[in-house]
Amino acid sequence: MRNLEAWLALLEQRHPRTIDLGLERCGLVYCKLGSPKPATQVITVAGTNGKGSTVAYLAAMSGSLGQRYGTYTSPHILRFNERISIMGEPVSDQCLVNAFEQVEVARVEAAGDDVSLTYFEFTTLAALLILQQSELDCAVLEVGLGGRLDTVNLIDADCAVITPIGLDHQGFLGPDIASIAAEKAGIIRAGVPVVCTQSNPPEPVIKIAACLQAKVYRRGHDFDIHAPSTPDPASQAKLLTYSLGDRSMTVPRPPMPGQHQADNLAAALTALLLMNPDCMDKAAEIAAAIGQVRVPGRLQRIHTCPTILVDVGHNALAAEAVAEYLQLNHQANVICILAMLADKPAGPVALALGGVCAHWLCADSPGERGQSGALLASRVKDALPAAQVSSVKSMDAAMEKALSLAGKDKTILIFGSFSTAAEAFTWRQNRLKSLSRTNSGNTNG
Repeated sequence: MRNLEAWLALLEQRHPRTIDLGLERCGLVYCKLGSPKPATQVITVAGTNGKGSTVAYLAAMSGSLGQRYGTYTSPHILRFNERISIMGEPVSDQCLVNAFEQVEVARVEAAGDDVSLTYFEFTTLAALLILQQSELDCAVLEVGLGGRLDTVNLIDADCAVITPIGLDHQGFLGPDIASIAAEKAGIIRAGVPVVCTQSNPPEPVIKIAACLQAKVYRRGHDFDIHAPSTPDPASQAKLLTYSLGDRSMTVPRPPMPGQHQADNLAAALTALLLMNPDCMDKAAEIAAAIGQVRVPGRLQRIHTCPTILVDVGHNALAAEAVAEYLQLNHQANVICILAMLADKPAGPVALALGGVCAHWLCADSPGERGQSGALLASRVKDALPAAQVSSVKSMDAAMEKALSLAGKDKTILIFGSFSTAAEAFTWRQNRLKSLSRTNSGNTNG
């Protein structure tokens, strides 16, 4: 019997292509599994940025209404189990192994070894099965790539949320915003509400929704969130006023930093209200849930003196949000540790962060889609000829150099991918262990 590690190793090398969009192969296996519906109520979240945070707000607030909830997100940072959670807790290794075994049986029964599934397709089917078996009131599903041809789109959701759309994965989704938006709008279903984080989502989203008679709710038009109308500075700093039509409620500011988190929260609140029209009666419970939401790697502070921030962003849209946060908090001359996959837009990312980042340390990214720090540094230098740019081999080397440059006053930003964030968290864990051993040795001495 395989353990979780063995299963994941097998799935990583079984299919000839890492990304192979389409619903035909995974759809056969899904049907053989009995077409599991993850929950009584399902909300699907697509978009370029903000998906994971939006899922987290929705899940926590659903729980505050007394619902039994689960989530599916990807990718993970440190452990695969992070991808599937029930009532806020990652599922166990054994739960995953059991689901993988059931998916494998269904795959073979569907068409023998003629049906090959990618790592993402196989594990997404397992996630859908686990969520169904958990007997949930509400499931919130994050689309992996695009929407129309993503395995998550096997599910007919009761509400679709589309977060901000920008340029990313052009090799799979198309060369421009319109093409990408059309792919993401593939999650829309006839007559099902669509919540758009953007006030003016790309035209294909509006057109596809209109063709399907799906009502679109847009930020700034149908719902909004803003500082309360009060002269009290304390309220201004801690609270927001959310409104949907003629209904409104006061909520706490998101605990995660950045104005974009208010945008994510507003979209999540709208989906919650559309699915649970009477939930404003539990405003206090909803507010308490919002205050507890934390998603790793979203402008997360992992060190002080100097401040070290980690963000999983890996495209220009994410870089713009991070730059806005740093500017609003008067953080300039930031040292950026950057490690990105070779197919990601290093130039546009550098341009977006160029106004706040004065020194760049470009580190190697491992894997078949990775690139060397030296190659990444050349791409950054092409975009920012006047910037201080150098390359390093590893996160440990990058951190050592960044700390020597930062002193106690400058900010260090770690940016570029989920795997980059994982390396940053591993560095922090190792540093804490080293400090603990040092302190223990001093005490014993």
